[in-house]
Amino acid sequence: MTPDLTLPGQTSSVPKAVAKGDKHIWGIYLALCLVSIIELYSASSREVAASSIGVFGPILRHLVLLGAGAGITIYISRIHYSRFKVFTIYFAMISAALMIYVMFFGDIINGARRSVSLPGFTVFPAEMVKISAVLLVALIMGQNQDSKSIGITKKGMLWAAGTIIFFSALLIEQGLTNTLLLVAISGSMMVIGGVKWLDLLYFVAGFAVLGVIGLAVLYLVDIKGAERAEIPADAEQVEMTGSTHQSRSRIATWLARLDRHDNDSVAKWELPATGNYRQEVLSYAAQAHGGIHGVGPGNSREASRLPLAFSDYIYAIVVEELGMIGGIGVLLLYLWLLGRASGIASRCTRTYPALLVIGMAVMIAFQALFHMGIVTGYFPVSGQPLPLISKGGTSIVVTCIAFGIMLSVSRTATRRTNTRAEQEDERDALPDDLNSENRMQL
Repeated sequence: MTPDLTLPGQTSSVPKAVAKGDKHIWGIYLALCLVSIIELYSASSREVAASSIGVFGPILRHLVLLGAGAGITIYISRIHYSRFKVFTIYFAMISAALMIYVMFFGDIINGARRSVSLPGFTVFPAEMVKISAVLLVALIMGQNQDSKSIGITKKGMLWAAGTIIFFSALLIEQGLTNTLLLVAISGSMMVIGGVKWLDLLYFVAGFAVLGVIGLAVLYLVDIKGAERAEIPADAEQVEMTGSTHQSRSRIATWLARLDRHDNDSVAKWELPATGNYRQEVLSYAAQAHGGIHGVGPGNSREASRLPLAFSDYIYAIVVEELGMIGGIGVLLLYLWLLGRASGIASRCTRTYPALLVIGMAVMIAFQALFHMGIVTGYFPVSGQPLPLISKGGTSIVVTCIAFGIMLSVSRTATRRTNTRAEQEDERDALPDDLNSENRMQL
């Protein structure tokens, strides 16, 4: 039975499902879960050594999270995509409220307020904010299609830009990487959705100006905060070991990371694996140790030394154990997901489901590429989990929601190959604001 998510007074009539959930997306989902189970068990050795949770504690906890996530994926996949309009509004409101609460009262992790502790679990609202922004941008663009040409109206562009700026403002103090990731995902959705290039240029210029102003304000706050608090001398070491100290902003850390990343005086893999360079050097050592074929699952040498091997650096353990072949294989899974979602979106007859499926895939793929770029040294060091593989309850739940939405679209949205009668049934059952014809060029 399909869950009912309608608001009071809203019609509950929706068209029936016209297809089964996409087998490719299901296959990618199961493959990522399998890699996650194998590699997280190896990558958790440092966590096991530092606590009394037992050898199987981390993997059992991870299996419970994956099981709960699978339940969420199945549940959401059975909801018709038109119901996500209501879900988007509620979920975005909850995400924004939690993020604002964390900014002032959240738990301090690695020198910044990042989470809120609830009975039995911890929530990281930054992960929720990213998917909330994608859902809202998809809804806004779907509701404001230009009837005369491909793309969205000026009103829709302003609402979408305002949404991105609002959620970016919530994320910026917590981390620059998450903010840039959100902008990259949303900007890609705008390009795919047919936003006019001139409008996109205005958005980029406006966002750049607001970004500079925001960074300047944070910098001034950081100076005043430094006068009242003793800043640890080794900020990167604090980030690896955890700290209850909170700097007033993250600008000093960002600048230090950029300076280290752009320093070409010595090859990074020749630096000593101590202090500020410990994570990077041990990550490179793990990848080099893996070679072409890898050392095999469970045989990682660096998992016991590499800080955050189970989350921010799990791709290094994947490459060490599965080799370059396995690392490329994991990369191809995310690219395959993006390609498959693009194919589904291009065949959808309505704009809203097309934007939903491509938005979820872009979010997952971009986050994976950011993670891999950081681990392999192409991007400066920053914390970014590998979707569905890294340890983390909120990240897993959000990724499972995204997979559920993609499967829902693949199951319930009519495609150009459906009969005219099925397409007309969908059109008649959908509200007017979600009934625009899909004219995107993918």
